[in-house]
Amino acid sequence: MGNPNYSIIEINGPGNDSSNSNKDHSKNAKQFTWILLRASGFLGCFATFLLSFPRIIKKRLSIKTKPTGKGSLLSKFIKGFLLLCLATLAFELVGYVNGWHLSRFRNPNLHMPEIRGWLHYAYLSWVSFRANFVAYPIQLASNVCVILFVIQSVDRLVQCLGWFWIKLKGIKPRIENNPFQEKDGTGTGSEYPMVLVQIPMCNEREVYEQSIGAVCKLDWPKDRLLIQVLDDSDDDSIMSLIKSEVTKWCEQGVNIIYRHRLVRKGYKAGNLKSAMSCDYVRNYEFVTIFDADFQPSPDFLKRTIPHFMGNPDLGLVQARWSFINKDENLLTRLQYINMCFHFEVEQQVNGVFLNFFGFNGTAGVWRIKALEDSGGWRERTTVEDMDIAVRAHVNGWRFIFLNDVKVLCEVPESYEAYRKQQHRWHSGPMHLFRLFLPSIINSKIPIWKKANLVLLFFLLRKLILPLYSFMLFCIILPLTMFVPEAELPVWVICYVPVILSLLNVFPAPKYFPFVIPYLLFENTMSVTKFNAMLSGLLQLGSSYEWIVTKKAGRSSEAAQTEKRTMKDDNSKDLTKGDTLKVTKMNKIYKKELALALLLLVAAIRSLLSARRIHFYLLLFQGAAFLLVGLDLIGEQIS
Repeated sequence: MGNPNYSIIEINGPGNDSSNSNKDHSKNAKQFTWILLRASGFLGCFATFLLSFPRIIKKRLSIKTKPTGKGSLLSKFIKGFLLLCLATLAFELVGYVNGWHLSRFRNPNLHMPEIRGWLHYAYLSWVSFRANFVAYPIQLASNVCVILFVIQSVDRLVQCLGWFWIKLKGIKPRIENNPFQEKDGTGTGSEYPMVLVQIPMCNEREVYEQSIGAVCKLDWPKDRLLIQVLDDSDDDSIMSLIKSEVTKWCEQGVNIIYRHRLVRKGYKAGNLKSAMSCDYVRNYEFVTIFDADFQPSPDFLKRTIPHFMGNPDLGLVQARWSFINKDENLLTRLQYINMCFHFEVEQQVNGVFLNFFGFNGTAGVWRIKALEDSGGWRERTTVEDMDIAVRAHVNGWRFIFLNDVKVLCEVPESYEAYRKQQHRWHSGPMHLFRLFLPSIINSKIPIWKKANLVLLFFLLRKLILPLYSFMLFCIILPLTMFVPEAELPVWVICYVPVILSLLNVFPAPKYFPFVIPYLLFENTMSVTKFNAMLSGLLQLGSSYEWIVTKKAGRSSEAAQTEKRTMKDDNSKDLTKGDTLKVTKMNKIYKKELALALLLLVAAIRSLLSARRIHFYLLLFQGAAFLLVGLDLIGEQIS
């Protein structure tokens, strides 16, 4: 219990029974006092939190709120559903107070009791209607979601078993006879292939300097390396800063050029397509892409390019992302769990057993011939990386994922930035699926590859997952509280999700304490993912919306030290009147708030049915929606 006077030697020492007995009583008293102090401290902290929570909410609501515009169809549906549940709860409370909720009134086949007024008659009619007409469709929808949930759980379990097998056998891509073993990269030998490095960016004020600096330090012969800074910025001040940074490295002998488009057509895909159309690109064999917040290590090319040697059918080598700011706040920690599972399990397992996975859009090396053979970059969706990866796979090119080659980058620190990123990542695949389905069916690849692309890659992991998550935890679970005749198994809503969350955290064991917050937050994000999936599948206006993810400008530890030193030096020149005022913007998310109230109302209804585990689940899930809806997770937008 942490008592320094407590030791095994004192307990087991012979010949001092009476003294030991007195000591034991003394120690027990001390331990009991220690437990009471710890318990009282915990209860005090918890009470303080409960008392301060309304003040925090009031403070957040008092901040200037960013207008959100007209509500979407999904938002209107959730609000209407909430009003219906509130009315039903009020009706159920009246029936509960008057004792009309007893079991004999819930079975319409039993003898109808004596009517005690019009309200009593209305309640009995509602119970009969609920049992005969409402329960069946809800139970049917529940069973469908349970089946989808089981299928997705089996897929997740198979992926985890594949990951355990890879760890057990030590399976990973290896390089034989690496021609680039020497540390000196200044040579001009023909064994070094021509490599093109592209840095697409758009108004990246926070990260342009560190990304360009990291790429310019790549250990590769300068005459066999060309760096393209592909700037789509529409801010003249940012364009000037990026030009100055490129000029600085160019004067140091780095082969780097600056390209700017006047019209940002096709977003990132259009930017890359425009850069690949340059005449000098034909002299290069490989192209590697780094987004503006990525900072590769100097040996990145020497650890990736050798895998292409002797593998003419290898089209892509993808490196893993490593996050600088993963411990910045709760939001970044939860994102890290998700991204760690994506790279450690999904990408690695698919790379080892299928030689195919979705290109992550950055930190990867492409064989230019594979890009050209697959039709090059296309501007038809916002997931140009997935588009080119699927086309290359259909054309017979293999992929390799390197789990031990990591590139530093950032995860969004504000919920608004993360929400917009997730919307693009989940609407784009469904939009691509609509466009690409006929090509997959008519392709000449083996039938098992078609099944993997259509059933697993697109339908199960991109469509079914957000569909059943939203329907199961946000719609059907609250409905079953108001319609007790339709039941949802406890193992579906509690036990299996917790087990799957534990499997998700296995690749990041340090974050096991965040298993429950991770599960609640993923259920909360199902609203955004479901909305994005529908917009992509139905090809709504927001399916082709690209908003650049807000960066914080985090850099490596060494770079941060250097920046702090420069900042301290510059601060000496500031006068006392020079102050920097930062205005923070708070945004209220109406769909999340409506769902928070809906789940809390369902939690109250569950008390009437004596469903304790449902009550706790609905209570905690409603609290998670409330925190997200009030923008109390992550950083505020500045």
